[in-house]
Amino acid sequence: MKSFPPLPSVADVRAAAERIRPHARRTPLLDLELDNRRVLLKLEYLQRSGSFKLRGALNAMLSGPLDNHIVAASGGNHGLAVATAASLLGVTATIYVPETVPAAKARRIEAAGARLVRYGATFAEAASEASVVATRPGHRFLHPYDDPAVVAGQGTVAAEIVADAPEVDAIAATVGGGGLAAGTALTIGERRIVAVEPEHCRCLHDALAASKPVDSAVNSVAASATGASRVGEVPFAVLSAHDVSPVLVTDEEILRARDRLWEECRIAVEPAAAAPFAAWLTGRVPGDLPCLILCGANADWAAG
Repeated sequence: MKSFPPLPSVADVRAAAERIRPHARRTPLLDLELDNRRVLLKLEYLQRSGSFKLRGALNAMLSGPLDNHIVAASGGNHGLAVATAASLLGVTATIYVPETVPAAKARRIEAAGARLVRYGATFAEAASEASVVATRPGHRFLHPYDDPAVVAGQGTVAAEIVADAPEVDAIAATVGGGGLAAGTALTIGERRIVAVEPEHCRCLHDALAASKPVDSAVNSVAASATGASRVGEVPFAVLSAHDVSPVLVTDEEILRARDRLWEECRIAVEPAAAAPFAAWLTGRVPGDLPCLILCGANADWAAG
């Protein structure tokens, strides 16, 4: 029978906040009036490494004895977070990425000091090879989302939102493997959580329909960040225990939202980070004062 790690708790998120405080930034909120509606934007793309992923990587690495060498697999953002965290903590790292990794993310991973290995066509293939390499003595495989310590670390994003703006009544987060959404669900009490996915990267939608994680297709402009083909078991267990509002957005809606963030606020984020804004623009995020997590900015782009 497969052993299952204990699920993370609110107490774990609080502990993570203290653990990562010396290394991670507390990112700001932007209070925005747009289309005669008020919305808050959590500017998490300003985090070190350019995305929220640093929080989970730091918490996982600091939750026990520090390993000699960290091995990770990533579409880009988790790899960059692990490379950055390893550099901050003085350990070495190897990052496996699919051949399709955006050049900007690959360049930044190497600049952060990690060894970059391109392997396979998908995240799943890169992860499979990385997990084999991580069995070597002194090595540890750090999963991007299916790890209780990673989920707890990601939960510190929403914890900051609630502390800085307790009147927020809904939080929208992009879903890849589910770590950010699950961490958010742990920390927001009775507030609504809106889990936003591209319509062709819908592993949470498919899992909720099947009542368990299942394989899903991956095909979106946001796939370098939301390209998990299956939601993690730990995130799914957390999200299944909470009232989650799943929302699908099209690639066209994502790109329009990304460009509007630039036109309105001069905010330049990658497509996955614009997905919650796309859902809000089209009226699919409830609440009198919702907050949208702009989760990363590690893709090179020019506004349309």
